[in-house]
Parts: sequence; structure tokens; C-alpha cells
Amino acid sequence: MMDNEQEPPPGRPEDLGAGTDAGADIPRDFKSLRALIVARRDMLPKRLVQVADFAVDHPQEIAFGRVTDLAAQAGVQPSTLVRFAQTLGYSGFSDLQAVFRAHARQRWPDYRERLETLASGEQSHGADPVSLLHGFVHAAQVSLDHLEQTVDRQALERAVQLLSEARSISLVGNRRVYPVALYLAYALRKLGIRCELIDNAGGLGHRQIELLDRTDVVLAVSFTPYAAETLDLSSAAARRGARVVAITDSPFSPLTQLAETWLEVAETDHAGFRSLSATFVLATTLAVALGERRVHLASDNDEKE
Repeated sequence: MMDNEQEPPPGRPEDLGAGTDAGADIPRDFKSLRALIVARRDMLPKRLVQVADFAVDHPQEIAFGRVTDLAAQAGVQPSTLVRFAQTLGYSGFSDLQAVFRAHARQRWPDYRERLETLASGEQSHGADPVSLLHGFVHAAQVSLDHLEQTVDRQALERAVQLLSEARSISLVGNRRVYPVALYLAYALRKLGIRCELIDNAGGLGHRQIELLDRTDVVLAVSFTPYAAETLDLSSAAARRGARVVAITDSPFSPLTQLAETWLEVAETDHAGFRSLSATFVLATTLAVALGERRVHLASDNDEKE
């Protein structure tokens, strides 16, 4: 729903850390722009925070959407989008949008056209199963391509290192991502790695967390809207000194504030539904990499003996 609240006048550039000369030293590539938005977020007024969160979570929509439609989706006035762009140092929203558009065309040159074609096909053919299959396959391909191209290699290596050093691994994932936590429990156990699924069965999730200490690692998975149970259990684990490794979908996710390291996965939706294709690939990567790391550590210890 649109927010009809009157927007306050823009603050002074120095109040928000923006440059005084429009166009001077502003990012022209998406990676730098995204880093700027994340860095400035906590200094922005409430309405601009809404736009910042929407922009980071929906870059494809920002790239090709109309101002009025984007404002409606973000829950702000169209003028707020302009104000957001100017706060970051751009001359206007079109100037900011050009960065998103260049990124989208570079990464996924025909993604929008494909989905538009699928959408028109569903309208004319009643969303038949084959059309849905094609739509979900394409969405999964986009998610996987995005993961491969944007994965933070240092964060991935750090996650494997923390997990390999843990006495035990506790897996937390609820609602839509519960299958990911369940798969990790299966895969790690098959690899001979000690782990426990914190599924809160019988309401005993917090009892399980109470057994953790600084030698343990919690691997938590949660996407928007973030499951309160996952955040609660992860917070409790962090308070006990356990290290948290997170798989989530945004640098603004509450899990990033708890995690020693975190990995970002952005799942593309089709017809309003998101699969877990990229998330399962990342989970499999962590499990196998951890298994290999444990084998090497065991081999090194044998040689020392």
C-alpha cells in the first residue's frame, strides 16, 4: 500500500554522507553502488531505508520498473525514489537506475523478455503445467547463474573453516527452508560429521541450544520474511558464545548481525513462487567442502603422529 505520509525535506548532504557535487565520485558499477547503499543505510531516514532495502533485494525490478510502480512496491511516494537517488549523489532516479539497468543487461540479457513471454503464454493457455515447468526452470537457472557470479569467495572459505573447526554443528532452518536444514543433516551425517538438527520438536529447541558453547557452530538458514524461530534460536546460540554461520538473502537480514560470516543467496521467483535451487547448491557445496576439509585435517594429524 502507498504511504501517503508527507515526506520531510531532504537533509543536508553532509548529514547523510553524500557528496555535494552531483555525479562526482559516485558508483557506476552495481557492486560499488550496492556497497554504498549498505554503508549509508543506517544514516538514512525511515522512508529512504525502505527504498534502500527494496533496491538491494529487487535489483531487477529497479532496473526496468517505472517510478510509480516501484514506489508502490516499496511503499513510498515516487518523489522518495528521486530523493534516494540524489542522497547517494546521483542527478536523479534515472541516473541511478542506469547502473541497475547496465548490471541487469550484463548478467541476464534476456531474463525479463523470457519471463514476459512466459507470463503472456500463461494468460493465454491457463498456466498449463508445461508452461509452469519452463518458468520454474528458467527462474532456477537465473538463481544459479547469479549465485555463481556473485558468491563471496572469502565468506565461503571462512564458513567452511568455521564449520571444520567446530566440535559439533547445529542446523537451524524453519518454514520454507526447513528442507535445506534437513538435507544438510542428512549429508553431513553421511559424511561422518557430527551435527544436530534443531527442529524444535516438542518445543525443545532452546534446550538444545543451551548445550552449545564457543566450540560449536550454528548454521542458520532464513530468507525474507525471516522466521522468528530461526532468529530467536540463533540469537540464543550467539549469546552462549557459539559461532553463527548464516545463509540468507540480504545484507540487511537480521542474521547478518549475529553471524561471524554469512553467505547470500537470491532466489528468483516465478509466478510468485521461489524455489530453493541455488540454496541447495550452496548447501551441497558446504557439505562436500567440509567433508573434504575434515579428511585433509585427519590425514595431517595422522602424519604428525
